[in-house]
Amino acid sequence: MLGSRRSRRRLTTALAGFGLLLTGAALQVGTGAPAHAATPHRVLFDNAHAETAGNADWIISTSQPDPLGQDTSPSAETDWTGALSSWGVALQQTGDYSLKTLPSGSALAYGGTSATDLSHFDTLVLPEPNTLFTTAEKTAIMNFVKNGGGLFMISDHTGADRNNDGEDAVEIFNDLMANNGVDSTDPFGFSIDSLSISSDHPPAISDSTDPVLHGPFGTVTKSLIASGTTATLKPADNPAVKGLLYRTGYSGNTGAFFATSTFGSGRVAFWGDSSPIDDGTGQSGNTLYDGWHDSTATNAALALNATEWLAGASAGGSGGGGTTPCTAAQLLRDNGFESGGAWSATTGVITNSTGEQARSGSYYAWLDGNGTATTDTLSQPVTIPSGCSATLSFYLHVDTAETTTATAYDTLKVQVLNGSGTVLGTLATYSNLNAASGYTRRAFDLSGYAGQTVTLKFTGTEGSKYQTSFVVDDTALDVS
Repeated sequence: MLGSRRSRRRLTTALAGFGLLLTGAALQVGTGAPAHAATPHRVLFDNAHAETAGNADWIISTSQPDPLGQDTSPSAETDWTGALSSWGVALQQTGDYSLKTLPSGSALAYGGTSATDLSHFDTLVLPEPNTLFTTAEKTAIMNFVKNGGGLFMISDHTGADRNNDGEDAVEIFNDLMANNGVDSTDPFGFSIDSLSISSDHPPAISDSTDPVLHGPFGTVTKSLIASGTTATLKPADNPAVKGLLYRTGYSGNTGAFFATSTFGSGRVAFWGDSSPIDDGTGQSGNTLYDGWHDSTATNAALALNATEWLAGASAGGSGGGGTTPCTAAQLLRDNGFESGGAWSATTGVITNSTGEQARSGSYYAWLDGNGTATTDTLSQPVTIPSGCSATLSFYLHVDTAETTTATAYDTLKVQVLNGSGTVLGTLATYSNLNAASGYTRRAFDLSGYAGQTVTLKFTGTEGSKYQTSFVVDDTALDVS
Protein backbone atom coordinates (compact mmCIF):
# COMPACT_ATOMS: atom_id res chain seq x y z
CA MET A 1 0.00 0.00 0.00
CA LEU A 2 1.36 3.39 -0.87
CA GLY A 3 0.35 6.39 1.18
CA SER A 4 3.10 7.11 3.68
CA ARG A 5 2.07 9.09 6.73
CA ARG A 6 3.62 12.47 6.27
CA SER A 7 4.39 14.79 9.15
CA ARG A 8 2.86 18.23 8.63
CA ARG A 9 3.62 21.39 10.50
CA ARG A 10 0.05 22.30 11.31
CA LEU A 11 -0.80 25.82 12.52
CA THR A 12 -4.39 24.88 13.30
CA THR A 13 -6.12 21.71 14.35
CA ALA A 14 -8.24 20.01 11.74
CA LEU A 15 -11.83 21.04 12.14
CA ALA A 16 -13.74 19.01 14.66
CA GLY A 17 -16.99 17.33 13.80
CA PHE A 18 -15.85 16.61 10.24
CA GLY A 19 -19.30 16.18 8.70
CA LEU A 20 -20.34 15.53 5.12
CA LEU A 21 -21.52 18.61 3.27
CA LEU A 22 -23.06 18.28 -0.19
CA THR A 23 -23.96 21.47 -1.96
CA GLY A 24 -26.08 21.65 -5.06
CA ALA A 25 -27.60 18.89 -7.09
CA ALA A 26 -25.42 16.24 -8.68
CA LEU A 27 -24.48 16.99 -12.26
CA GLN A 28 -26.59 15.01 -14.69
CA VAL A 29 -24.83 13.17 -17.49
CA GLY A 30 -26.84 12.68 -20.67
CA THR A 31 -26.82 9.51 -22.68
CA GLY A 32 -24.14 9.67 -25.34
CA ALA A 33 -25.03 9.19 -28.98
CA PRO A 34 -23.70 6.03 -30.63
CA ALA A 35 -20.00 6.44 -31.19
CA HIS A 36 -20.00 5.31 -34.80
CA ALA A 37 -23.61 5.53 -35.95
CA ALA A 38 -24.09 4.88 -39.65
CA THR A 39 -20.32 4.41 -40.04
CA PRO A 40 -18.74 1.34 -41.68
CA HIS A 41 -16.73 -0.91 -39.41
CA ARG A 42 -13.27 0.66 -39.33
CA VAL A 43 -10.33 -1.73 -39.30
CA LEU A 44 -6.64 -0.84 -39.01
CA PHE A 45 -4.10 -3.43 -40.18
CA ASP A 46 -0.66 -3.01 -38.63
CA ASN A 47 2.42 -2.84 -40.86
CA ALA A 48 4.65 -0.86 -38.51
CA HIS A 49 6.25 -3.85 -36.78
CA ALA A 50 8.14 -5.74 -39.51
CA GLU A 51 5.07 -7.52 -40.88
CA THR A 52 6.78 -7.81 -44.26
CA ALA A 53 10.19 -8.95 -42.99
CA GLY A 54 11.70 -12.03 -44.60
CA ASN A 55 9.09 -14.09 -46.44
CA ALA A 56 6.22 -12.45 -44.55
CA ASP A 57 3.88 -10.23 -46.51
CA TRP A 58 1.14 -9.52 -44.01
CA ILE A 59 -0.46 -6.54 -45.72
CA ILE A 60 -3.78 -6.07 -47.50
CA SER A 61 -2.27 -3.74 -50.11
CA THR A 62 0.95 -1.97 -51.03
CA SER A 63 -1.06 1.27 -51.08
CA GLN A 64 -0.80 2.56 -47.51
CA PRO A 65 -2.48 3.81 -45.45
CA ASP A 66 -5.42 3.60 -47.88
CA PRO A 67 -5.69 0.41 -49.98
CA LEU A 68 -8.18 2.17 -52.26
CA GLY A 69 -5.20 3.98 -53.72
CA GLN A 70 -4.31 0.74 -55.51
CA ASP A 71 -7.83 -0.10 -56.68
CA THR A 72 -11.00 1.68 -55.55
CA SER A 73 -13.29 -1.23 -56.39
CA PRO A 74 -11.38 -4.52 -56.12
CA SER A 75 -13.11 -7.59 -57.49
CA ALA A 76 -10.29 -10.12 -57.03
CA GLU A 77 -7.55 -10.68 -54.48
CA THR A 78 -4.89 -9.67 -57.01
CA ASP A 79 -6.40 -6.20 -57.40
CA TRP A 80 -4.65 -5.42 -54.12
CA THR A 81 -1.07 -6.66 -53.55
CA GLY A 82 -0.29 -8.50 -50.33
CA ALA A 83 -0.64 -11.90 -48.72
CA LEU A 84 -3.67 -10.57 -46.83
CA SER A 85 -5.29 -9.08 -49.91
CA SER A 86 -8.02 -11.76 -49.99
CA TRP A 87 -9.00 -10.79 -46.46
CA GLY A 88 -9.03 -7.09 -47.29
CA VAL A 89 -10.89 -7.46 -50.59
CA ALA A 90 -13.54 -9.71 -49.01
CA LEU A 91 -14.25 -7.06 -46.36
CA GLN A 92 -14.19 -4.23 -48.90
CA GLN A 93 -16.70 -5.99 -51.13
CA THR A 94 -19.31 -6.11 -48.35
CA GLY A 95 -19.57 -2.31 -48.39
CA ASP A 96 -19.65 -2.37 -44.57
CA TYR A 97 -15.95 -1.81 -43.90
CA SER A 98 -13.45 1.02 -44.07
CA LEU A 99 -9.90 -0.35 -44.14
CA LYS A 100 -6.56 1.31 -43.48
CA THR A 101 -2.97 0.21 -42.91
CA LEU A 102 -0.53 1.66 -40.38
CA PRO A 103 2.56 2.07 -42.61
CA SER A 104 6.09 1.03 -41.78
CA GLY A 105 7.89 3.73 -39.83
CA SER A 106 4.74 4.75 -37.94
CA ALA A 107 3.73 4.03 -34.35
CA LEU A 108 0.47 2.91 -32.79
CA ALA A 109 -1.21 5.71 -30.82
CA TYR A 110 -4.55 6.28 -29.17
CA GLY A 111 -6.18 9.62 -28.49
CA GLY A 112 -4.47 11.72 -31.15
CA THR A 113 -5.59 13.38 -34.35
CA SER A 114 -3.71 11.48 -37.06
CA ALA A 115 -5.72 9.54 -39.62
CA THR A 116 -4.32 6.24 -38.32
CA ASP A 117 -4.85 6.96 -34.62
CA LEU A 118 -6.64 4.05 -32.94
CA SER A 119 -9.41 6.34 -31.72
CA HIS A 120 -10.65 6.41 -35.34
CA PHE A 121 -11.04 2.61 -35.58
CA ASP A 122 -13.18 -0.19 -34.24
CA THR A 123 -10.67 -3.01 -34.71
CA LEU A 124 -6.87 -3.38 -34.76
CA VAL A 125 -5.35 -6.36 -36.57
CA LEU A 126 -1.82 -7.34 -35.52
CA PRO A 127 -0.74 -9.93 -38.13
CA GLU A 128 2.41 -11.53 -36.70
CA PRO A 129 4.36 -8.48 -35.50
CA ASN A 130 8.13 -8.98 -35.42
CA THR A 131 9.30 -6.01 -33.35
CA LEU A 132 8.39 -5.25 -29.76
CA PHE A 133 5.76 -2.62 -29.09
CA THR A 134 7.07 0.43 -27.28
CA THR A 135 5.80 1.34 -23.84
CA ALA A 136 3.59 4.04 -25.36
CA GLU A 137 2.26 1.63 -28.00
CA LYS A 138 1.35 -0.97 -25.39
CA THR A 139 -0.53 1.66 -23.40
CA ALA A 140 -2.33 2.74 -26.57
CA ILE A 141 -3.34 -0.83 -27.48
CA MET A 142 -4.57 -1.71 -24.02
CA ASN A 143 -6.55 1.49 -23.58
CA PHE A 144 -8.03 1.06 -27.06
CA VAL A 145 -9.36 -2.37 -26.12
CA LYS A 146 -10.37 -1.34 -22.61
CA ASN A 147 -12.50 1.44 -24.04
CA GLY A 148 -14.33 -0.73 -26.57
CA GLY A 149 -11.93 -1.60 -29.39
CA GLY A 150 -11.43 -5.01 -30.98
CA LEU A 151 -7.95 -6.59 -31.03
CA PHE A 152 -6.98 -9.42 -33.41
CA MET A 153 -3.69 -11.04 -32.39
CA ILE A 154 -2.24 -13.41 -35.00
CA SER A 155 0.87 -15.24 -33.88
CA ASP A 156 3.26 -17.74 -35.42
CA HIS A 157 5.43 -20.49 -33.98
CA THR A 158 8.16 -19.73 -31.47
CA GLY A 159 11.44 -18.87 -33.18
CA ALA A 160 9.76 -17.23 -36.17
CA ASP A 161 12.01 -14.18 -35.88
CA ARG A 162 11.74 -12.95 -39.45
CA ASN A 163 13.87 -9.84 -39.03
CA ASN A 164 16.45 -11.46 -36.73
CA ASP A 165 16.08 -8.89 -33.96
CA GLY A 166 15.75 -11.50 -31.22
CA GLU A 167 11.97 -11.23 -30.88
CA ASP A 168 9.17 -13.31 -32.39
CA ALA A 169 5.41 -12.88 -32.28
CA VAL A 170 5.01 -15.22 -29.29
CA GLU A 171 7.37 -13.11 -27.19
CA ILE A 172 5.93 -9.83 -28.49
CA PHE A 173 2.33 -10.70 -27.64
CA ASN A 174 3.21 -12.12 -24.23
CA ASP A 175 5.16 -8.95 -23.51
CA LEU A 176 2.14 -6.86 -24.48
CA MET A 177 -0.10 -8.76 -22.06
CA ALA A 178 2.37 -9.04 -19.17
CA ASN A 179 4.33 -5.80 -19.34
CA ASN A 180 2.10 -2.83 -20.00
CA GLY A 181 1.08 0.25 -18.04
CA VAL A 182 -2.66 -0.43 -18.05
CA ASP A 183 -3.17 -3.98 -16.72
CA SER A 184 -0.41 -6.58 -16.56
CA THR A 185 -2.32 -9.11 -14.45
CA ASP A 186 -3.16 -11.49 -17.30
CA PRO A 187 -5.77 -9.08 -18.68
CA PHE A 188 -7.10 -11.31 -21.49
CA GLY A 189 -6.97 -14.58 -19.55
CA PHE A 190 -4.43 -16.42 -21.70
CA SER A 191 -0.75 -16.65 -22.53
CA ILE A 192 0.81 -17.85 -25.77
CA ASP A 193 2.77 -21.10 -25.68
CA SER A 194 6.42 -21.29 -26.77
CA LEU A 195 5.77 -24.09 -29.26
CA SER A 196 6.50 -24.89 -32.88
CA ILE A 197 3.78 -27.26 -34.05
CA SER A 198 4.57 -28.42 -37.57
CA SER A 199 1.12 -29.37 -38.84
CA ASP A 200 -2.43 -30.02 -37.72
CA HIS A 201 -6.05 -29.26 -38.55
CA PRO A 202 -7.52 -27.98 -35.26
CA PRO A 203 -11.27 -28.66 -35.12
CA ALA A 204 -13.87 -26.19 -33.87
CA ILE A 205 -15.79 -26.79 -30.67
CA SER A 206 -19.48 -27.59 -30.86
CA ASP A 207 -21.27 -24.31 -30.13
CA SER A 208 -23.99 -23.28 -32.56
CA THR A 209 -24.48 -19.96 -30.75
CA ASP A 210 -20.93 -18.67 -31.07
CA PRO A 211 -20.84 -15.72 -33.53
CA VAL A 212 -17.28 -16.42 -34.63
CA LEU A 213 -17.88 -20.08 -35.47
CA HIS A 214 -21.32 -19.43 -36.94
CA GLY A 215 -21.29 -15.95 -38.43
CA PRO A 216 -22.35 -14.08 -41.54
CA PHE A 217 -19.39 -15.37 -43.55
CA GLY A 218 -20.11 -19.05 -42.95
CA THR A 219 -19.66 -21.91 -40.51
CA VAL A 220 -16.20 -22.72 -39.17
CA THR A 221 -15.30 -26.39 -38.88
CA LYS A 222 -11.49 -26.54 -38.97
CA SER A 223 -8.42 -24.38 -39.27
CA LEU A 224 -4.87 -25.42 -40.07
CA ILE A 225 -1.41 -25.26 -38.55
CA ALA A 226 1.55 -25.04 -40.92
CA SER A 227 4.09 -24.23 -38.17
CA GLY A 228 2.27 -22.48 -35.38
CA THR A 229 1.51 -22.43 -31.69
CA THR A 230 -1.34 -22.50 -29.18
CA ALA A 231 -2.43 -20.65 -26.06
CA THR A 232 -2.95 -21.69 -22.47
CA LEU A 233 -6.22 -20.33 -21.10
CA LYS A 234 -6.55 -18.98 -17.57
CA PRO A 235 -10.26 -18.45 -16.87
CA ALA A 236 -9.51 -17.76 -13.20
CA ASP A 237 -7.84 -14.53 -14.39
CA ASN A 238 -10.50 -13.64 -16.96
CA PRO A 239 -13.64 -15.79 -17.06
CA ALA A 240 -14.55 -14.42 -20.50
CA VAL A 241 -11.72 -16.31 -22.22
CA LYS A 242 -12.96 -19.08 -24.51
CA GLY A 243 -11.21 -21.59 -26.74
CA LEU A 244 -12.93 -22.02 -30.12
CA LEU A 245 -10.56 -24.35 -31.98
CA TYR A 246 -8.11 -26.75 -30.36
CA ARG A 247 -5.01 -28.62 -31.41
CA THR A 248 -6.01 -32.21 -32.09
CA GLY A 249 -6.23 -34.13 -28.82
CA TYR A 250 -6.48 -31.02 -26.63
CA SER A 251 -9.38 -29.26 -24.93
CA GLY A 252 -10.19 -27.13 -21.91
CA ASN A 253 -7.41 -24.75 -20.91
CA THR A 254 -4.57 -26.19 -23.01
CA GLY A 255 -3.92 -26.33 -26.73
CA ALA A 256 -6.26 -23.53 -27.78
CA PHE A 257 -5.39 -22.62 -31.37
CA PHE A 258 -8.05 -19.92 -31.65
CA ALA A 259 -9.46 -18.12 -28.61
CA THR A 260 -11.59 -15.10 -27.80
CA SER A 261 -11.88 -12.94 -24.73
CA THR A 262 -12.89 -9.50 -23.53
CA PHE A 263 -11.11 -6.71 -21.67
CA GLY A 264 -12.97 -3.72 -20.31
CA SER A 265 -15.51 -2.82 -22.97
CA GLY A 266 -13.49 -4.38 -25.80
CA ARG A 267 -13.00 -7.77 -27.45
CA VAL A 268 -9.92 -9.86 -28.20
CA ALA A 269 -9.21 -12.74 -30.62
CA PHE A 270 -6.07 -14.90 -30.80
CA TRP A 271 -4.96 -17.16 -33.67
CA GLY A 272 -1.88 -19.35 -33.33
CA ASP A 273 -0.55 -19.29 -36.91
CA SER A 274 -0.27 -16.78 -39.74
CA SER A 275 -0.51 -19.41 -42.49
CA PRO A 276 -4.35 -19.57 -42.39
CA ILE A 277 -4.61 -15.89 -43.40
CA ASP A 278 -1.96 -16.19 -46.14
CA ASP A 279 -3.65 -16.18 -49.55
CA GLY A 280 -0.56 -17.19 -51.51
CA THR A 281 -0.23 -13.85 -53.29
CA GLY A 282 2.00 -10.94 -52.42
CA GLN A 283 4.99 -8.94 -53.45
CA SER A 284 7.59 -10.42 -55.76
CA GLY A 285 10.26 -12.53 -54.09
CA ASN A 286 8.20 -13.83 -51.17
CA THR A 287 7.57 -17.54 -50.64
CA LEU A 288 3.97 -17.77 -49.47
CA TYR A 289 1.52 -20.46 -48.37
CA ASP A 290 -2.09 -20.38 -49.50
CA GLY A 291 -4.00 -21.18 -46.34
CA TRP A 292 -6.87 -18.82 -47.14
CA HIS A 293 -8.15 -21.11 -49.90
CA ASP A 294 -7.16 -24.44 -48.27
CA SER A 295 -10.07 -26.78 -49.02
CA THR A 296 -9.41 -28.86 -45.90
CA ALA A 297 -10.13 -25.91 -43.60
CA THR A 298 -12.48 -22.93 -43.25
CA ASN A 299 -9.92 -20.23 -42.57
CA ALA A 300 -11.58 -17.47 -44.58
CA ALA A 301 -14.84 -17.81 -42.68
CA LEU A 302 -12.94 -17.81 -39.39
CA ALA A 303 -10.99 -14.65 -40.21
CA LEU A 304 -14.01 -12.76 -41.52
CA ASN A 305 -16.46 -13.82 -38.79
CA ALA A 306 -13.90 -12.88 -36.15
CA THR A 307 -13.36 -9.48 -37.74
CA GLU A 308 -17.12 -8.90 -37.71
CA TRP A 309 -17.38 -9.95 -34.06
CA LEU A 310 -14.44 -7.79 -33.00
CA ALA A 311 -16.01 -4.78 -34.70
CA GLY A 312 -19.07 -5.29 -32.51
CA ALA A 313 -21.43 -6.32 -35.29
CA SER A 314 -22.18 -9.89 -34.21
CA ALA A 315 -22.53 -9.68 -30.45
CA GLY A 316 -24.40 -12.74 -29.28
CA GLY A 317 -24.93 -13.71 -32.91
CA SER A 318 -27.57 -11.02 -33.35
CA GLY A 319 -25.66 -8.53 -35.44
CA GLY A 320 -24.84 -4.99 -34.50
CA GLY A 321 -26.20 -2.90 -37.33
CA GLY A 322 -22.89 -1.12 -37.76
CA THR A 323 -23.10 0.92 -34.55
CA THR A 324 -21.07 0.74 -31.35
CA PRO A 325 -22.77 2.51 -28.42
CA CYS A 326 -20.70 4.20 -25.80
CA THR A 327 -20.47 1.81 -22.86
CA ALA A 328 -21.12 3.38 -19.47
CA ALA A 329 -18.04 3.10 -17.28
CA GLN A 330 -15.94 4.75 -14.58
CA LEU A 331 -12.44 5.21 -16.02
CA LEU A 332 -10.18 6.42 -13.21
CA ARG A 333 -8.01 3.77 -11.60
CA ASP A 334 -7.70 3.72 -7.79
CA ASN A 335 -10.35 6.42 -7.70
CA GLY A 336 -10.62 6.26 -3.91
CA PHE A 337 -6.82 6.13 -3.31
CA GLU A 338 -7.06 2.78 -1.52
CA SER A 339 -5.00 0.46 -3.75
CA GLY A 340 -2.08 2.59 -4.95
CA GLY A 341 -0.10 2.68 -8.17
CA ALA A 342 -2.43 4.62 -10.44
CA TRP A 343 -1.76 8.22 -9.44
CA SER A 344 1.41 10.26 -9.79
CA ALA A 345 1.70 12.43 -6.70
CA THR A 346 4.06 14.48 -4.59
CA THR A 347 5.50 12.39 -1.76
CA GLY A 348 2.99 11.95 1.02
CA VAL A 349 -0.01 13.40 -0.79
CA ILE A 350 -1.80 10.05 -0.82
CA THR A 351 -2.06 9.22 2.85
CA ASN A 352 -4.06 7.71 5.68
CA SER A 353 -2.83 10.25 8.21
CA THR A 354 -5.21 11.07 11.06
CA GLY A 355 -4.54 14.78 10.53
CA GLU A 356 -7.42 14.85 8.07
CA GLN A 357 -10.24 12.38 7.43
CA ALA A 358 -11.08 10.31 4.37
CA ARG A 359 -14.59 10.63 3.00
CA SER A 360 -14.67 6.85 2.55
CA GLY A 361 -12.16 4.11 3.19
CA SER A 362 -8.86 4.94 4.89
CA TYR A 363 -6.82 6.80 2.28
CA TYR A 364 -7.28 10.17 0.63
CA ALA A 365 -5.19 12.85 -1.14
CA TRP A 366 -3.97 15.72 1.04
CA LEU A 367 -2.37 18.59 -0.86
CA ASP A 368 -0.51 21.36 1.01
CA GLY A 369 -1.45 22.05 4.66
CA ASN A 370 2.14 22.66 5.79
CA GLY A 371 2.13 26.37 6.54
CA THR A 372 5.21 26.75 4.36
CA ALA A 373 5.67 27.64 0.71
CA THR A 374 4.66 24.32 -0.85
CA THR A 375 3.45 23.00 -4.20
CA ASP A 376 1.83 19.56 -4.25
CA THR A 377 0.55 17.72 -7.33
CA LEU A 378 -1.71 14.76 -8.04
CA SER A 379 -2.32 13.45 -11.58
CA GLN A 380 -3.49 10.52 -13.68
CA PRO A 381 -3.69 10.00 -17.46
CA VAL A 382 -6.95 8.68 -18.89
CA THR A 383 -8.38 8.01 -22.34
CA ILE A 384 -11.91 9.26 -22.96
CA PRO A 385 -13.60 7.17 -25.68
CA SER A 386 -14.85 8.86 -28.82
CA GLY A 387 -18.54 9.65 -28.92
CA CYS A 388 -18.99 9.53 -25.15
CA SER A 389 -20.31 12.02 -22.68
CA ALA A 390 -17.81 12.33 -19.83
CA THR A 391 -18.01 13.80 -16.33
CA LEU A 392 -15.18 14.29 -13.88
CA SER A 393 -16.25 14.41 -10.25
CA PHE A 394 -14.48 14.43 -6.91
CA TYR A 395 -15.14 15.37 -3.31
CA LEU A 396 -13.12 18.30 -1.96
CA HIS A 397 -12.62 19.51 1.59
CA VAL A 398 -10.73 22.74 2.32
CA ASP A 399 -9.65 23.93 5.75
CA THR A 400 -7.38 26.87 6.46
CA ALA A 401 -5.68 28.98 9.10
CA GLU A 402 -6.02 32.06 6.92
CA THR A 403 -8.31 34.67 8.49
CA THR A 404 -9.01 36.78 5.45
CA THR A 405 -12.36 36.61 3.71
CA ALA A 406 -11.19 38.48 0.64
CA THR A 407 -7.78 37.26 -0.55
CA ALA A 408 -6.91 33.87 -2.05
CA TYR A 409 -3.45 33.23 -0.68
CA ASP A 410 -3.42 29.45 -1.24
CA THR A 411 -4.88 27.77 -4.34
CA LEU A 412 -5.77 24.42 -5.84
CA LYS A 413 -6.02 24.24 -9.64
CA VAL A 414 -7.83 21.40 -11.40
CA GLN A 415 -6.59 21.12 -14.98
CA VAL A 416 -6.62 18.97 -18.11
CA LEU A 417 -3.27 18.46 -19.88
CA ASN A 418 -2.21 16.74 -23.08
CA GLY A 419 0.51 14.10 -23.34
CA SER A 420 3.21 16.79 -23.63
CA GLY A 421 2.15 18.50 -20.42
CA THR A 422 0.48 21.45 -22.11
CA VAL A 423 -2.55 22.71 -20.22
CA LEU A 424 -5.65 22.24 -22.37
CA GLY A 425 -8.03 23.74 -19.84
CA THR A 426 -8.37 24.82 -16.21
CA LEU A 427 -11.60 23.39 -14.84
CA ALA A 428 -11.56 25.28 -11.53
CA THR A 429 -9.38 27.11 -9.03
CA TYR A 430 -10.16 26.75 -5.33
CA SER A 431 -8.54 28.62 -2.47
CA ASN A 432 -8.56 29.28 1.25
CA LEU A 433 -11.79 31.19 0.58
CA ASN A 434 -13.53 27.84 -0.10
CA ALA A 435 -12.88 26.51 3.40
CA ALA A 436 -15.85 24.58 4.79
CA SER A 437 -16.65 21.99 7.43
CA GLY A 438 -16.96 18.96 5.17
CA TYR A 439 -16.57 17.51 1.71
CA THR A 440 -18.30 19.10 -1.27
CA ARG A 441 -18.88 17.25 -4.54
CA ARG A 442 -17.44 19.01 -7.57
CA ALA A 443 -18.27 17.94 -11.14
CA PHE A 444 -17.18 19.02 -14.62
CA ASP A 445 -18.19 18.07 -18.15
CA LEU A 446 -15.21 16.62 -20.09
CA SER A 447 -17.16 15.50 -23.15
CA GLY A 448 -15.17 17.94 -25.25
CA TYR A 449 -12.09 15.76 -24.71
CA ALA A 450 -13.72 12.57 -26.06
CA GLY A 451 -11.37 10.63 -28.31
CA GLN A 452 -8.28 11.97 -26.53
CA THR A 453 -5.83 10.73 -23.92
CA VAL A 454 -5.48 13.50 -21.36
CA THR A 455 -3.98 13.92 -17.92
CA LEU A 456 -6.14 15.14 -15.04
CA LYS A 457 -4.02 17.17 -12.64
CA PHE A 458 -4.55 18.79 -9.23
CA THR A 459 -1.93 21.41 -8.26
CA GLY A 460 -1.97 22.87 -4.76
CA THR A 461 0.14 25.97 -4.09
CA GLU A 462 0.51 27.31 -0.57
CA GLY A 463 2.03 30.50 0.81
CA SER A 464 4.57 30.67 3.61
CA LYS A 465 2.56 31.97 6.57
CA TYR A 466 -0.70 30.08 7.24
CA GLN A 467 -1.70 26.60 6.21
CA THR A 468 -4.49 25.67 3.82
CA SER A 469 -5.28 21.97 3.26
CA PHE A 470 -6.92 20.76 0.06
CA VAL A 471 -8.27 17.26 0.69
CA VAL A 472 -9.57 15.15 -2.21
CA ASP A 473 -11.34 11.79 -2.13
CA ASP A 474 -13.71 9.56 -4.15
CA THR A 475 -12.79 10.76 -7.62
CA ALA A 476 -14.55 9.48 -10.75
CA LEU A 477 -14.54 9.93 -14.50
CA ASP A 478 -17.88 8.58 -15.67
CA VAL A 479 -18.62 8.09 -19.37
CA SER A 480 -21.90 7.16 -21.00
